[in-house]
Amino acid sequence: MMRQYHAVKQEAPDALLLFRLGDFYELFFEDAVTASRELEITLTARHKEHGHPVPMCGVPYHAADSYIARLLRKGYKVAICDQMEAPQRGSKLVRREVTRVVTPGTITDSNVLRPGENNYLLALNENGETLGCAFLDVSTGEFRASQFSGERRWDRLMEEVDHFAPREALFPERMKPAIRKLNGATQTPLEDWCFDSDYAERALRDQLRAAALDGFGLAGKPAAVGACGAVLHYVRQTQKAALDHIDAIVYSEKADYLILDPATVRNLELIESSAGDAKDTLLGILNKTQTSMGARLLRNWMTRPSIEVAVIEARLDAVGELAASSFALEELRSALEGILDLERLLSKITLGTAGPREIAALRHSIGRLPQTAAAAGKLKAPRFLELCSRIDVLEDLHSLLSSAVSDNPPLSVADGGVIRDGYDAALDELRTLSKSSKSYLAALEARERERTGIGSLKVRFNKVFGYYIEITNANLHLVPKDYDRKQTLAGGERFTTPELKEYEAKILTAEERILEIEKDLFQKLRSQIAGESGRIRRTASVIAELDVLATFAAVAQRFGYARPQIAANDELVIRKGRHPVIEALAEEQRAERFVPNDLYMNDSGDQILIITGPNMGGKSTFLRQAALLVIMAQMGSFVPAQMMKFPVVDRIFTRIGASDQLTRGRSTFMVEMTETALILNSATPRSLIVLDEIGRGTATFDGLAIAWAVIEHIRSHIRAKTLFATHYHELTELADLLPSIKNYHVTVKETSNRIVFLKTVEPGRADRSYGIEVARLAGIPASVTQRAREILRKHEENEHELSDNLTVRARRKPRVVVNQLSLFTALEEEIRNALRLIDVDNLTPVEALRLLAELKKKATGSTP
Repeated sequence: MMRQYHAVKQEAPDALLLFRLGDFYELFFEDAVTASRELEITLTARHKEHGHPVPMCGVPYHAADSYIARLLRKGYKVAICDQMEAPQRGSKLVRREVTRVVTPGTITDSNVLRPGENNYLLALNENGETLGCAFLDVSTGEFRASQFSGERRWDRLMEEVDHFAPREALFPERMKPAIRKLNGATQTPLEDWCFDSDYAERALRDQLRAAALDGFGLAGKPAAVGACGAVLHYVRQTQKAALDHIDAIVYSEKADYLILDPATVRNLELIESSAGDAKDTLLGILNKTQTSMGARLLRNWMTRPSIEVAVIEARLDAVGELAASSFALEELRSALEGILDLERLLSKITLGTAGPREIAALRHSIGRLPQTAAAAGKLKAPRFLELCSRIDVLEDLHSLLSSAVSDNPPLSVADGGVIRDGYDAALDELRTLSKSSKSYLAALEARERERTGIGSLKVRFNKVFGYYIEITNANLHLVPKDYDRKQTLAGGERFTTPELKEYEAKILTAEERILEIEKDLFQKLRSQIAGESGRIRRTASVIAELDVLATFAAVAQRFGYARPQIAANDELVIRKGRHPVIEALAEEQRAERFVPNDLYMNDSGDQILIITGPNMGGKSTFLRQAALLVIMAQMGSFVPAQMMKFPVVDRIFTRIGASDQLTRGRSTFMVEMTETALILNSATPRSLIVLDEIGRGTATFDGLAIAWAVIEHIRSHIRAKTLFATHYHELTELADLLPSIKNYHVTVKETSNRIVFLKTVEPGRADRSYGIEVARLAGIPASVTQRAREILRKHEENEHELSDNLTVRARRKPRVVVNQLSLFTALEEEIRNALRLIDVDNLTPVEALRLLAELKKKATGSTP
């Protein structure tokens, strides 16, 4: 048996091998050590007596899925080796084969997958100066490919990787050094030949049943085709099954969507909040979908909003029609309710892993389609008309499944009772024979009691001994000679007779045949469904979009959202806008109502808005709110505002908050500057930039200088609409210098002993930051806040002395230094020595300011 194990293990050397032995899956050697540690199960040993014990551990066959799921979540691959025949007494070794290899990128088990998220497998390929990539969700059949050239090819590739967030990445051995850029995905190198474009093209044409790839946009794209071929090769090798549900591919090269980089998705809390949950996010507020397919599509629209005017308008028209009719909306959402995950059900069916209950779930879901089509068919918006023309209610398939599968089938076909009575004549005949056994055994029992005179005689059956006659010890003297002893018990004995043996053989043969016929019919039924995979997938995509459009309408009704308008010019106008997440949470918690705000921007006089004001005043909320409303509008959703006009944005950038990446050797300031560099190097005039507190992670004057220069660069070189929140009040002087910059501030009401944050944003600059008042509200002791006020007063008295007017300095042309003979002058060395002598630990704030003033005078040549 161990020789068989070693032979099988060679088929999947990089996977943990679950080797079926009776009612358990066993693991051996290093696999056992790893599994026992990760699953926290007991590690034992085999062949202890030989001096070379083999480590082993096992999990029950019926509970294997939960253990496999835990291993997959930890990034392991798992090979399943099953028994391919029933063990027989005295027979040779049972034949075993690897039936599938489950990896993080090829999961199809709904118990492991998250319903509202895709699970992508990525393949990367490099062909000279060209990169190709392919993304496949085996669980849904979604297949995408792209190819990038030029200097930004890696940037474009990483944008795709960041969006799809693959669980596993395939790549040729030659690309191993470059794959370090991928984080969070299980990395699987393949032999280079798997990416060969000729081999890949044949595999792809075979999979798509196409004579050529021109119709899919892949002609002349060898890097992308090679990646596609590698994905298909890998999935076929691991799944050991047909991939009928993968019957189409989408190729894209240019970004036809609003680009949101990972920092922006994180900063705006689209998918996950800063606390790590999904509830208090834009997705959490908008996701009221009725189906898993709709939830995945909504997530995709949110992370890739459209930039096509026709697409956005068509969605808004559809949402508007539903939002205007509560009856039509309720009718459609009621019809959608109860439709299960058609895409993932289909995937399991085509891969041959679906059980009877998955088939029943498909039948139930298809049964909802006529009602859904009828509800959608009453709508008049062009998008609904187009969707209704594509929906297939699959009546023939529903009729087949209704006639073939019982109402409440068991979990496994091996349990019997899957196929409905009346579907197959041979099966019905055997079932009749099997069901008649009870009446036959009762008649036999009565007859034998009369013949033997034993009133307590019983005819029974169990799985170990089969059919038998049981007689107590007190009546053994009455046993006829034709009874053959079968088993001795404490209180009696069990016998059989020639007649009972003959009947047992007949019944057991019938039951074996029943299971064989049911298994055969079930497999044929699965194949028939797989043959209709194209129709089912197309219908699933329609259902998903209907669900999302209905969800947008339901949320719009619920919160009083308005339809946004695409601006004919460059204006971004929001009247009485609200933050969708904060508004919903305030209502849920019955807190104070959200205070709406207005926003006006264009590409000339109001291109950059500098927003000042105290912490807790609402600056960050105002910034995020503007970005969120643009995203919602370009998704095709209504927005929380009285009115909104927007230009179609190609990309949204955000630099919000501070966080170290110490494990990558990057400080808070380095992270901030890296994200800012991405913005300055990638933004276009059609972008929207949101910057919150640039320059906080370094010295005050360094940060101020960087923030000033960033604003100037955006204004003169990029000309993108920009919202810039800051505590550097000196930056407000830019509005006096440059006509395209405007100052705004969040308002505060002051009383004799407290401040009130009004949360409104108005034109003009803030005159104070109110940081000490915020500290008092947070519970800082009064002695500390009082001392802070004293220090602040002294600092403000010296502020003019410590820094020249920044406006004047910014207007100066840079000095050109000539004949610079040494790196450090005598004066610089004097200042360096003075700095070395400072006792930082015992220096008071006032002394620090005084020393700084002295050093500044020396550096600028002023008389001390």
